[in-house]
Amino acid sequence: RDIMAVLNMVRQNVFGELLYAHCGYQHDLREVKFEPGVEFGDKGVHEAHWRTWHSVYQNGDIYPTHGLGPVAVMMNINRGNRFLSLTSSATKTRGLHKYIVDKAGPDHPNAKVRFRLGDIVTSTITTVNGENIVVIHDTNNPRPYSLGFRIQGTQGLWMDDGDQVYVEGISSPHRWDKADEWLKKYDHPLWKKYEHLAEGAGHGGMDFFVINAFVEIIRRQAPAPLDAYDAAAWSAVTPLSEASIAAGGAPQEFPDFTNGQWMVRKPVFALDDTY
Repeated sequence: RDIMAVLNMVRQNVFGELLYAHCGYQHDLREVKFEPGVEFGDKGVHEAHWRTWHSVYQNGDIYPTHGLGPVAVMMNINRGNRFLSLTSSATKTRGLHKYIVDKAGPDHPNAKVRFRLGDIVTSTITTVNGENIVVIHDTNNPRPYSLGFRIQGTQGLWMDDGDQVYVEGISSPHRWDKADEWLKKYDHPLWKKYEHLAEGAGHGGMDFFVINAFVEIIRRQAPAPLDAYDAAAWSAVTPLSEASIAAGGAPQEFPDFTNGQWMVRKPVFALDDTY
């Protein structure tokens, strides 16, 4: 709901012309990657059966879409704007090995596993319209959950961590506002209309809106709010970040999955309270 309110603020030009965004997936997944105990793969259960292998074999941002999707919508990616290039770097890998040793000792067989995934992967994306987007992947060490959103323009910014907003000419100079009042004021029309139906739906009500939009676009034969071009652009961060890290941080160009159509495609995601 906060993201949708911020999208509404962006579209009403509260922050001015957008310049920069920060996002990512910052979530301590050690107990997810190892279960039971410090087991994974064939001896693992639930997500540990498959998810941990990505940390063994890949070094890049292996889950960019969670944070990048909302930012891409705010910046009209594939609809008047597009990702241009990416550079990535990764820290050393320490967290998963330390977790195994701390939990099961240095003689456990999994203490010999060599993980490739850097503990913190940082990618910087440039866009055709001149914005920068920083995307973080951070899942191997102790930390509270955060997607680390920051949306900044020529007039002000919103930061998820700390629930802070600053808008020049309205906020007290050099002092943050608490985001709550701003988010209430700019609550998205979809939430206002469907809040009672979204109660109890998964992911804090978000699942309702996904299913509702899917049903409505079929009924109306309307364009999908998010489509295969969006999925391709967001997901491309994974292989491009791997390539950039392997090349010492060299820039990697994004393919134009729309074959030039990004220049004429119009935003369709959550334009009003329809779906």
